[in-house]
Amino acid sequence: MFDLDRWQEIFSSIRSNVLRTVLSGFTVALGLFIFIVLFGIGTGLQNAFTQGFARDAQNLISIVTGKTTVAYKGLQSDRVVTMNNDDYDFLVNIDKDKVGSSTPRYTANLLVKYGKESGNYQINGAQPEEQIIENRKMLDGRYLTPTDLERKQNVAVIGRMVQRDLIKNGSPVGKELNINGTIFKVVGVFSDDGGDWDERHITVPITTLQQMKKGSDTVSINYIAYNDKLTPDQAIKYGDEIKEKLKARKNVAPSDENGVRVWNNAKNMEDTFAFMAVLTGIVGFIGLGTLAAGIIGISNIMVYIVKERTKEIGVRKAIGAKPRSIVALIVQESVVITVISGFVGVGLGVLALHLIGDSLEEYFIKDPSVGWGSIFMAFVALIFSGLIAGFVPAYRASKIKPIEALRTE
Repeated sequence: MFDLDRWQEIFSSIRSNVLRTVLSGFTVALGLFIFIVLFGIGTGLQNAFTQGFARDAQNLISIVTGKTTVAYKGLQSDRVVTMNNDDYDFLVNIDKDKVGSSTPRYTANLLVKYGKESGNYQINGAQPEEQIIENRKMLDGRYLTPTDLERKQNVAVIGRMVQRDLIKNGSPVGKELNINGTIFKVVGVFSDDGGDWDERHITVPITTLQQMKKGSDTVSINYIAYNDKLTPDQAIKYGDEIKEKLKARKNVAPSDENGVRVWNNAKNMEDTFAFMAVLTGIVGFIGLGTLAAGIIGISNIMVYIVKERTKEIGVRKAIGAKPRSIVALIVQESVVITVISGFVGVGLGVLALHLIGDSLEEYFIKDPSVGWGSIFMAFVALIFSGLIAGFVPAYRASKIKPIEALRTE
């Protein structure tokens, strides 16, 4: 391995047979290049797909009520079912260990004024954990606090588009909005991945909004983000349990799908995981197929190279070279070419992904990249294949008698 004469001989052989060396290395470099680019694009597809499902909490259960469609327990159909604060407390206490974050929400569409500007906006009465549920990021100020709810404070957190529409200059924190005739102080501004619609919402303490509505304790919708340690199957069962127990509490028939409605993201995530598994499998199959093509290519080229050097091998054996040294020379040369070409392929592949960047985001490919662990494993696989590709034909050639090798044309 550290024989200086052998290394000089290897590099002399490479310089003397540039075309042969380029053909050998091209297969390896191309295999790694395509592998990295394909895996990177596959990762970009996964990133875009994941982001599309991450606008709100992925582990979210949403509970709403409507009109019954089935008469039940002496109660008529077409009955309006409503929820209140006690129902929210009941839901989160069904199984506290399975609850991650939660909030009730009471919504109203109200006129909002600031100076000469005005507009109708959705006002959400909620608890502080709404920020987690909606996956909102603070751009300025703060979100609601438990103290705001306890004291029924007139404070508001506004979306970015509300700020743009009403408070055009300067920080809105500390400014006062007139919401349906009641003055609220702005304490924060949020952004929401849901887009402009969600950023035209205003959140106030639910206790404050309910008080504005003549002391009502009505809740429009309940959100429960289940514990992320639950498996999809466990989360689905938990959502079904919530639905079943709320129906019983509200005297809604078990077969009535409109009186109580529950949307459970765990059911969507099952399809998401299945799609991601298929996508990962396809990308992996193509990537491994590319590596296999590179392995086959270098194997074929090494067979050709060894056959071309049969007479050279005969001369070496005739002057006393041992079969082991002949095999070692060819294998080492094969590994050297594979390593150098591999570095070229890796460099070009990583550079290509860097140049692509987020330019393909409109095609649902976001931040394409490949982990160095995957690159290393592919690199090692090709080096190992280069070693085998050089060893097998070299070992066979080393067994040929010198006189037969010298007769080869």
